Amino acid sequence: MASSSIFNPPSSTTALLLRRTRHPIHVGPTSLRFLTSHSTPPSSHLVSIAASATEASVAKVIDGKLVAKQIRDEIAAEVSRMKEAVGVIPGLAVILVGDRKDSATYVRNKKKACESVGINSLEVNLPADTTEEQVLNYISGYNDDPSVHGILVQLPLPSHMNEQNVLNAVRIEKDVDGFHPLNIGRLAMRGREPLFVPCTPKGCIELLHRYGISIKGKRAVVIGRSNIVGMPAALLLQREDATVSVVHSRTSNPEEITRQADIIIAAVGQPNMVRGSWIKPDAVIIDVGINPVDDPSSSRGYKLVGDVCYEEAIKVASAITPVPGGVGPMTIAMLLQNTLTSAKRINSFQ
Repeated sequence: MASSSIFNPPSSTTALLLRRTRHPIHVGPTSLRFLTSHSTPPSSHLVSIAASATEASVAKVIDGKLVAKQIRDEIAAEVSRMKEAVGVIPGLAVILVGDRKDSATYVRNKKKACESVGINSLEVNLPADTTEEQVLNYISGYNDDPSVHGILVQLPLPSHMNEQNVLNAVRIEKDVDGFHPLNIGRLAMRGREPLFVPCTPKGCIELLHRYGISIKGKRAVVIGRSNIVGMPAALLLQREDATVSVVHSRTSNPEEITRQADIIIAAVGQPNMVRGSWIKPDAVIIDVGINPVDDPSSSRGYKLVGDVCYEEAIKVASAITPVPGGVGPMTIAMLLQNTLTSAKRINSFQ
């Protein structure tokens, strides 16, 4: 492959083939930072880029926006093909309870993303004092609706609701969030395949695949053990034949353990917790954290930072996701991908 080809983002068809074969992504010049001089590039076609660095080198930036855009293009093509072949349009239903601004923003972004790829978006907004039974009734209706292929209950739910009961009510065949205990159980078992994988950790692994970053045999550390990100991320890395450690609030030596990692997935919700001294040279960092911190220079009065101190980490790591613009766009892209997969499976469409 000629080195110049990396500056030409692939077509939807080419990008689809890349995903299926797990080849490195073709990235545009604005999405790359040069590798450090002592780094080993994830694939040979990046060697010429590293060699051309003429100033102090820093980590390559893993561009989640670019990857998510390519995935949406792939999904749009498949949605169109399915509609033409069998007359079915994938449908995603989202249930939002309460008036949290961040949840409303997430739901609005998911709706826009659905529209961008041709997926039908159904949405119900319920007041915070809605009863659990009312929410379960909506879920039951969507479970029985053949035009709905994915059901998403926006978390967190109000405190008077039993989150486990609500999530368990979603039919496993439509659990595009991947939170059903049967899906998580299958994810944890060798030789079993979940119908769906939780979107954020799935997006983390997809970024590694698309950038040609090897996982097999590597030491990986996941910081955080939530049911939504940390725990399934650790299971996914293990499925990829990494040796996985999980650092959490009761870990006595987190810095020492993290410094052993070739791959770090940080998902703890603590701004700038992982410092440069925690990172082994040339490690790859996937930063899931999205934390607002005060910033008087910003018109909003705050800025978003990750769980990893980006300014320090970029000088040590070989590759890193920015915040924002890293994992965030991938979460919604994986939700759309799961919804398409569900529609194909339900309609026996290949």
